[in-house]
Amino acid sequence: MRTFRTRTTTAAATALLAALSLTACQNGGSDTGAAAPGATSTAVPAPAGAATPVGAARPGTSGDQAGTAATPAGGTGKGSTGGNGSTGKDGAGSAKPKPASPAAGGGTSDPASFTTCTSANTKVTVSRPSRPINHLLITATNTGTRTCLAYAAPLLRFDDEQSTPRLVESSRPQAVVTLAPGESAYAGVILSGERAPEEANGRVTERLSVLFNSRDESGSVGAPTTVTLPADTYKTDDAAVTYWQDDLADALMY
Repeated sequence: MRTFRTRTTTAAATALLAALSLTACQNGGSDTGAAAPGATSTAVPAPAGAATPVGAARPGTSGDQAGTAATPAGGTGKGSTGGNGSTGKDGAGSAKPKPASPAAGGGTSDPASFTTCTSANTKVTVSRPSRPINHLLITATNTGTRTCLAYAAPLLRFDDEQSTPRLVESSRPQAVVTLAPGESAYAGVILSGERAPEEANGRVTERLSVLFNSRDESGSVGAPTTVTLPADTYKTDDAAVTYWQDDLADALMY
């Protein structure tokens, strides 16, 4: 009985060893170094701030975009050229406004090259035009060597009168009349107004003194020029004079 139990135990042990050997042989066909059951491959994230290798695709980009930095839509890089072709220092591509260019010819003329028109540098004549009636025409011609400015209107005095005729304000030009040597300015004199001569104190006059206005129109400059009027020049207290004009027709349109 004891011998039978020993044999039975030995046979069982031998069978167990054989089963283990068979299992080992079957597992021997697997690749060496295979991962253990249940193990997974986990990617280790790169440390924050680590540079991406040149030519390597960044996360979320395709292979043909590797190594190319994305540019926001419509944006420009630092120092890039903006839509108007100017390079901005701040990378915005916008150009700073250019300073205004000087006027052609070097700017305005030198004021020292001008002088005020006076009896010393102009010749004054008075005539009676055929049209319109009851008018006189004053002509001032620059006889000097410098350009002169005829400010405002001529200041007139008939005979020994103390008062001067009123000004036709609607005749004021947009700019001061400028006379180069040899050029002329014109002013029209309206001898009578709407009132009848007997109502406006009419009379025949013989002489007319002409003075030039100052720049600030505060009074006359220079000596007067006195001329003899055409015969039978009749004027009233309603007489008026226009501002200096650079065109004869403009002086006689009032």
